[in-house]
Amino acid sequence: MSSLSRELVFLILQFLDEEKFKETVHKLEQESGFFFNMRYFEDMVTNGEWEEVEKYLSGFTKVDDNRYSMKIFFEIRKQKYLEALDKRDRAKAVEILVKDLKVFAAFNEDLFKEITQLLTLENFRDNEQLSKYGDTKSARGIMLAELKKLIEANPLFRDKLQFPPLKNSRLRTLINQSLNWQHQLCKNPRPNPDIKTLFVDHTCATPNGARAPSPVTNPLMGAVPKAGGFPPLSAHGPFQPTQAALPTSLAGWMANPSSVPHPSASAGPIGLAAANNAAMSKRPRTPTNNPAMDYQTADSEHVLKRARPFGMSDELNNLPVNVLPVQYTGQSHGQSSYTSSDLPKIVVMTLNQGSTVKSMDFHPVQQILLLVGTNMGEVMVWDLGSRERIASKNFKVWDIGSWSVALQASLTNDYTASVNRVVWSPDGNLFGVAYSKHIVHIYSYHGGDDLRNHLEIEAHAGSVNDLAFSYPNKQLCVVTCGEDRVIKVWDVATGTRQYTFEGHEAPVYSVCPHHKENIQFIFSTATDGKIKAWLYDNMGSRVDYDAPGHSSTTMSYSADGTRLFSCGTNKEGESFLVEWNESEGAVKRSYHGLGKRTVGIVQFDTTRNRFLAAGDDFLVKFWDMDNNQLLATTEAEGTLPASPCIRFNKEGILLAVSTNDNGVRILANADGIRLLRTVENRTFDASRVASAAVKAPPSLGTFGSTDITVGTSIGDRAPPVAAMVGMNNDSRSLDIKPRIADESVDKSRIWKLTEINEQSQCRSLRLPDNLTAMRVSRLIYTNSGLAILALASNAVHKLWKWQRNDRNSTGKATASVSPQLWQPPSGILMTNDVSDTNPEDAVSCFALSKNDSYVMSASGGKISLFNMMTFKTMTTFMPPPPAATFLAFHPQDNNIIAIGMEDSSIQIYNVRVDEVKTKLKGHQKRITGLAFSHTLNVLVSSGADSQLCVWNTDGWEKQASKSLQMPGGRAAAPLADTRVQFHLDQMHLLVVHETQIALYDAPKLECLKQWAPREISGPITHATYSCDSQSIYVSFEDGSVGVLTAATLRLRCRINQNAYLPPNPSLRVHPLVIAAHPSEPNQFALGLTDGGVHILEPLESEGKWGTSPPTENGAGPSTVSGAAGSDQPQR
Repeated sequence: MSSLSRELVFLILQFLDEEKFKETVHKLEQESGFFFNMRYFEDMVTNGEWEEVEKYLSGFTKVDDNRYSMKIFFEIRKQKYLEALDKRDRAKAVEILVKDLKVFAAFNEDLFKEITQLLTLENFRDNEQLSKYGDTKSARGIMLAELKKLIEANPLFRDKLQFPPLKNSRLRTLINQSLNWQHQLCKNPRPNPDIKTLFVDHTCATPNGARAPSPVTNPLMGAVPKAGGFPPLSAHGPFQPTQAALPTSLAGWMANPSSVPHPSASAGPIGLAAANNAAMSKRPRTPTNNPAMDYQTADSEHVLKRARPFGMSDELNNLPVNVLPVQYTGQSHGQSSYTSSDLPKIVVMTLNQGSTVKSMDFHPVQQILLLVGTNMGEVMVWDLGSRERIASKNFKVWDIGSWSVALQASLTNDYTASVNRVVWSPDGNLFGVAYSKHIVHIYSYHGGDDLRNHLEIEAHAGSVNDLAFSYPNKQLCVVTCGEDRVIKVWDVATGTRQYTFEGHEAPVYSVCPHHKENIQFIFSTATDGKIKAWLYDNMGSRVDYDAPGHSSTTMSYSADGTRLFSCGTNKEGESFLVEWNESEGAVKRSYHGLGKRTVGIVQFDTTRNRFLAAGDDFLVKFWDMDNNQLLATTEAEGTLPASPCIRFNKEGILLAVSTNDNGVRILANADGIRLLRTVENRTFDASRVASAAVKAPPSLGTFGSTDITVGTSIGDRAPPVAAMVGMNNDSRSLDIKPRIADESVDKSRIWKLTEINEQSQCRSLRLPDNLTAMRVSRLIYTNSGLAILALASNAVHKLWKWQRNDRNSTGKATASVSPQLWQPPSGILMTNDVSDTNPEDAVSCFALSKNDSYVMSASGGKISLFNMMTFKTMTTFMPPPPAATFLAFHPQDNNIIAIGMEDSSIQIYNVRVDEVKTKLKGHQKRITGLAFSHTLNVLVSSGADSQLCVWNTDGWEKQASKSLQMPGGRAAAPLADTRVQFHLDQMHLLVVHETQIALYDAPKLECLKQWAPREISGPITHATYSCDSQSIYVSFEDGSVGVLTAATLRLRCRINQNAYLPPNPSLRVHPLVIAAHPSEPNQFALGLTDGGVHILEPLESEGKWGTSPPTENGAGPSTVSGAAGSDQPQR
């Protein structure tokens, strides 16, 4: 079904709803599968209409589609079963058990047995897990809250939980426009046509010589006798004079009266050029992660074949899913409510800033980096993983002689200035600082403590109150405003002033650049409560409105750029947090709960298109965007100022809050704790302040996922327990001192490489295997860390799962407990299609979906898609030749896969519609590696030709290519594999070749470091980053494994073959592949030539693989020629 046909279904749904055809509306929702009506679903669940609930769900998913779907159906049927038991209706309960619940026995037999045993109890509440089960109403309510989270997280419901924001009676409007057009074509148009049918085209039958009336003044359908008739044609006529090409967000503000408490006259457009109709017809686009691409035209409609997914589904990067409000006329289809447990409210650390915090901003890519500015002019970058201040700058004018006399005079008396605003550029390579005295500083950030002066601008006379980055004309600029009542736009590269906007009658308090419908504009607010909007054309303000209560206001868009909010405080201390209706230029919603007499100006922030937060009344207050009532508050362990400064990180899992004692408190939710735990596992030296041990709550259940708890048990709906955060010495407030480099020369001299030669020096485990042993071609941990998947050279997959028990409370992969070689009850194996050639000679490849539900795999034949729970082959496609040699899922859309081919091409393939979108050609030999960066919006490919290529994922054009530099004296085999993997920061690239390990800066492919192994080790067979990207695990042909410190490419630990294999001189075995655990940075697995899979971990007493050599011991980079035969890094 084409996209236009799909939109027609939505128009029909709106029409049916307006006409009160309620049953038909829901039937069409179900049959089309385009829109899942959450309110209708809630009503059915609340009323216990179980058959209708499952029937409605069947239009969108089936039980075995994925883990989320399985959990949804299980919860519904479990509730139905418990209600039958509660009514003492044993016969009904048995029927439900046999008919509805038995299907889940194949996936968890123990759980099914436990459910069956409830029949033997007089009261099922005697079961410990169900002891808190209340009455039917409360139980349904608890279940419903969980079902909504599962539905929002289920990739099959992606884009189906929001109804398009249509104007009322949109279908009627289109019909009216069509009739108007038909009347324009009449040979003898009558002034008042009598239209009696829509079944045939309209014509005016009787000639009367009258000219066709203007469609603006004569609505043709005005006399049609229909309740709530067609809208007047003046509003929708297709031949109206066109206004200037302004986005609706501005045009609406100018054309409609204000609904704010103190309206003022609109200034109206000044000297606008003629419009471009096409520009007005484009829909607003959700901003991409690449700001440089945000403003390009994207109006082409791709007509796609409609095919119900065969099990392959869209999967989301960040769960729970953000569901925007549904504008569905006639019903209240608002966003489903969220719980306060999703909010970052757990205090995990306190940073000692030393002076009053004025502004903060999280890095857009490295989300544990926090930029802080203070009232003393200090600017600092904090690494939350190490809890260290890694870079800082104090206020200082770089070239005071070149600036104005006024600035020089102000600094003569008082050479200090407060920071008013700090903000990162969209790519995180720059940040801007606005000071209270004239100056804006732009710094370039190159990682670590590398902070460089980039640009100094004397931007305004007096205080610079705000700044923000924008991309007018695809050129990075910084927008500033100040005490001099002016807004200015500066070229970030040169410091040249591009635009000056004048018109405010009071100091400009804040700026908010944005774009919609390919039109870029700036909102500005002043201290007198005036709101203005400007286009980048020096032609004056397009909007002149009053902020609620004439307050000093900050404006901000939701993350997806579709909703506009503002928050401010007026001189009387009254604060206002509101959402704006951009199409009307009016307040859409006012949020309740701000203090009546606020001290200072309330600061606010938005996150995940779901929540608002404001610092007020010595608290942090939270709202659901679709509910004007206060959702939650937190004291953040006290000592907050009256109006604390707050800032979310990009994912909304961390929240920084300023404190009264010159500190910054970091709050986190469960996901934030997991993030911090991952990055904290890096190596610290002895002088560093001991870090807090942040522990993530264990995941629950059998059908689990890494992103959302979808575990199943018979009593897993107890209220969530707040995650506990254990700090050293039980101290919540960790004051951070600057790191002191006190390592002595003596200490550096005694460092030596850690050698592990015996099995007693580490923990190792060979995984049990009763299947045919064939060399391991591919190896990967599941994303949850609960299992390992291997692909052998005979095209058979093997899956090992760890069970949760007393010895392994998390159920995660470990060398301490042996797993089970898992097979479904059917006993089938996941076996790839093979070509006529010998499977041993074929190139194997596979890729795992983000929720571990599917694996895409090939062994020289067709590509197969397997269901990981049932091992069933969902589909096969792309028969050779050429054969697939590497597979990678697109990070934003798991229906798009990049397929590296034997003939050196790369095919971008849409699984859902079985269609090759494009072919990429740039290599000379087969593709051996593919890696996506969702931050850079690029795909990097590597081939057996030892070449790297960078492709832009928006248009799939080649951006760069480079051949590997071979270390001195080394020569590569003719078809040696080159593998690529992105660092956790998505900016740096690990390149693995049999001759070297190299680090590149993407997308320019600049080689930063290179490391060549000793000749005695033999060629490198494989390598991978640890999960935190702090280490690199490298396997060699002599059977050994090296552990490198990723930042320096220094070998810190060598694990010899005897440490994990019993000595056997007659059998030569070595690792072919190496895989890193997704959440345990010191665990990795090896796939061997003899078919064995081994897991290695350091001893618990050690906790890590060796220690990094100090720089005093010669750890610095050496030249290429001097390191060819050593373990030295190369530049």
